[in-house]
Amino acid sequence: MEELRVTIPLDMVQTLALAAVVLFAGYGVRRRVGVLDRYNIPAPVVGGFLFAMLALVLRVTGVVGFQFNATLQTPLMIAFFTSIGLGASLSLLKIGGPQVLLFWGLASVLAFLQDALGVVVAKGLGVNPFLGLIAGSITMTGGHGTGAAFGKLLDQQYGLTGGVTLAMAAATFGLVSGGLIGGPIGTAIVTRFNPRHATPASGHDAAAEIARHESLDEEIDTEPPGEGATAYNLLKILTVVLVAMWAGSLLSAWLGRFVTLPAYIGAMIVAAALRNGADWLKVVKIEQRVVDDIGTIALNLFLAMALMTLNLVELKDLALPMLVILLAQVVLMGTFAYFVTYRLMGRDYDAAVMAGGHCGFGMGATPNAVANMEALTEKFGPAPRAFLVLPMVGAFFIDFTNALIITGYINWVT
Repeated sequence: MEELRVTIPLDMVQTLALAAVVLFAGYGVRRRVGVLDRYNIPAPVVGGFLFAMLALVLRVTGVVGFQFNATLQTPLMIAFFTSIGLGASLSLLKIGGPQVLLFWGLASVLAFLQDALGVVVAKGLGVNPFLGLIAGSITMTGGHGTGAAFGKLLDQQYGLTGGVTLAMAAATFGLVSGGLIGGPIGTAIVTRFNPRHATPASGHDAAAEIARHESLDEEIDTEPPGEGATAYNLLKILTVVLVAMWAGSLLSAWLGRFVTLPAYIGAMIVAAALRNGADWLKVVKIEQRVVDDIGTIALNLFLAMALMTLNLVELKDLALPMLVILLAQVVLMGTFAYFVTYRLMGRDYDAAVMAGGHCGFGMGATPNAVANMEALTEKFGPAPRAFLVLPMVGAFFIDFTNALIITGYINWVT
């Protein structure tokens, strides 16, 4: 490695600004490279990896190096998971019915098995068992956001060098793999079992009920009329997020005396309590669209910042063992979807479509699951219940239980 000719220090605001630029560079590249869009590779992952590779080349050749101030990375991460907590409304379970609860349970069981498999294979390969968690539900069920959060935790507190780098590589592998196997799994089930089509009314009725639930406004909250209404809603939800982060930090500090927890757990729990309290008391309306917007902004900036500061050299020693674990995860996912998801979700056509979607969901992200299901329904016909159940669990519930499962494994492995 050449001696650096110059080092560019970036303060907190400059680092955040660069992350935003890297994020939109990722959007631009993804629009122009079809395969990235087809497999739903997140824009911050695209831009962050490209910048990390550029920074590596510049550093190795001695041209220039960067010193980042990532102070805002942790608050952005906590803000994202706080938005997850605010989305965990128990009333949605009532609207979605037993199928949502059942699929949530199946997705949680899969997350537990992914971590068990990861730890067992990692120990069998003689590598750090925390690598098994990184290549387990942290990135398979959790995706890039959960991967970056726990990767940082395992790197800084548990000695897994390059935790974030490894997590980003594993999560990207999962996104692509989940997109590749979901369609064939669903097609194989439909072709072999020729399951009956469920009546579409139940899915449409539930979807209509969700729309009605989300549009409830008049008796819950009043807001200043006119042009300031949107700004008012944004400021209101932002205040709720900040209060949850504040109270959550106190809860995390207290819980930390008994068990090791990631920084965001307290905020996520408090946010869920605030959401359900607000739903029950009807004193303030939590607009889910605004919650989602805040969470998306926080996640994208957090991921862009996390990825652009990666040291890709950290991949070289653990790349092969991680690949072995990830291939085992592909086998587990396909087997679970074919033999468990399809059977327990009802053995009908919607269950077959959900099995295909579960491959994208369990190895990457909800958009991948939806893409898998759309591919199946274009060929075999509509499956409204599948499009109600799976996105609801992916958007509102699985991150909550997955975080608790991962935390339990970390304390057990330790």
